[in-house]
Amino acid sequence: MKKIQELKPIFPSVFHKDFRALLDYTAQTYEKDDAFIVKHRLPKQEPTYEHITYGDFRCQVNHLGTAFFNRGFLGKRIAILGKNRYEWMLTYFTTLCGIGICVPLDKGLPYDEVESSLIRSYADVLVFDPAHLLTVEELKKSGKTQVTDFICMDELEGYSSLPELLTEGKALWDGGERSYESLPIDPEAVSIILFTSGTTSMAKAVQLSQQNITSNVYSMLKVEDVRHGDINMAFLPYHHTFGSTGQIVMLAAGTTTTYCDGLKYLQKNIVEYKVSVFVCVPLLIESIYKRIWATVKKQGLEGKVNLGLKLSKILGKIGIDVRRKLFKEILDQLGGNLRLVISGASAIDPLAMEGFNAFGIDTVQGYGMTEASPVLASENCQTRRTGSIGKAMPGVELAIDEPNPEGIGELIARGPNVMLGYYENNEETAKVLKDGWLHTGDLAYVDEDGFIFICGRKKNVIVLKNGKNVYPEELELLISNLPYVEENMVFGQPRHKDGDLKDLALCAKIVYKPDYMKETYGTDNPSQIEAIIKKDIDAINDNLPTYKQMLRIIVTDEPMIKTTTGKVKRFEEEKRL
Repeated sequence: MKKIQELKPIFPSVFHKDFRALLDYTAQTYEKDDAFIVKHRLPKQEPTYEHITYGDFRCQVNHLGTAFFNRGFLGKRIAILGKNRYEWMLTYFTTLCGIGICVPLDKGLPYDEVESSLIRSYADVLVFDPAHLLTVEELKKSGKTQVTDFICMDELEGYSSLPELLTEGKALWDGGERSYESLPIDPEAVSIILFTSGTTSMAKAVQLSQQNITSNVYSMLKVEDVRHGDINMAFLPYHHTFGSTGQIVMLAAGTTTTYCDGLKYLQKNIVEYKVSVFVCVPLLIESIYKRIWATVKKQGLEGKVNLGLKLSKILGKIGIDVRRKLFKEILDQLGGNLRLVISGASAIDPLAMEGFNAFGIDTVQGYGMTEASPVLASENCQTRRTGSIGKAMPGVELAIDEPNPEGIGELIARGPNVMLGYYENNEETAKVLKDGWLHTGDLAYVDEDGFIFICGRKKNVIVLKNGKNVYPEELELLISNLPYVEENMVFGQPRHKDGDLKDLALCAKIVYKPDYMKETYGTDNPSQIEAIIKKDIDAINDNLPTYKQMLRIIVTDEPMIKTTTGKVKRFEEEKRL
């Protein structure tokens, strides 16, 4: 077993034993500062903006918690279903500050899986966004869950609502009812049951404690440059730990959180709110980066920008940072204030990452999983290397288990952020928690300076007849750099029909963008498109060892089968093929 270096702490950070302690700290430290800005829209009217301070947030948690307590929700399991919005986080904190266990649900799940998640988690209460009314009506009609209370985030006829409960709780609070604020919290007990996105039909239910989350928040603020006064946009879904823990990091640091009106409005909203720090997935960064360069080329400024990049690099070597001055016009396309981007969930295109950094937006990559609350490793502005996931988070032990001669082995972890286990699934828990170590299922190696590089999923490795290992993710990243590629998957197929299942040829399934092909190559003919793609794959193969070369391609414009988080369901895709 090879141990891995931790990131060196560079910022002060305060540890909070539980959510109530964190809430009290932020209300006392940042009382008059905005915690959230909520946009309200009425038909044919200009939008208005509600500013919710840290002091307001604690008051509303106390009021809602008092109403929950008064209605008999103490010890209950409260599920939340809906998009990112203030009321989602209000319900989350209210539940965790002493009421019971929170069950975040994926808003993208089909009805059957929502119902299954509620049944498996034994949820008693469902707080929902009105966009999910049809699902709620069907749940009530079926009667298969044990949910007794359905509460809408907005006022809705026939349902209790959060505005109603806030009014009810405030009246009780003002009348002297204080039971809620003194409810005991066990920071090491199960507080959250969170279903993994998974790539199978039966997602595992991860049990997390408040200590799991708050320890991860503490570690992140030691190494990432999130500042009091920053403007954050909560884009990643709260029902995933990367989104919810990321939000708690922002609150603990004293930032102001805003919300996106939708994916197509993302860049507009970043400008609107003058966002300065943004936690997101690689696809967004890559998309914005491509859009920036498209604008540069359209305006005929490609030469000027490239010259600026060269000058900035030369000056950077002698300690002079002029990036934000040189590329002010580009940064203004993103509101002018964006300075830090944290990417996670999957590997980011190094070109986009280096490009953002070159323009003066510090961009770092992290790595984690739901079972680790979620962050296990990360880069920061002082410690980064292109293509790596950085080093271990402070307080987290990482190691390479049983490395092969090339130093590649499974990445394993232990620390206060590691889950308590899978709910009612001892068999699966035993597979990943062994001797106190969480086995991530990801293969990795460490370079001479201690930086971690992920090779791919252990279960995805393609073992060829000659004994060579091929990590499909490595090839998929190369293919994804082709501008017309929407998504792709590399896998092994027998070389001959009914042939030796161990004698595999590498195959790539590529989903292309029809509009790009039409605009750039002037064709929508499938045979011509396949020829274009084959030529580009041949060019990629020319730079690869023989055993890594992709000998077959499948070309289509039909999307692949994916989870709600956008991960391709490899097994189902291969089965379909």
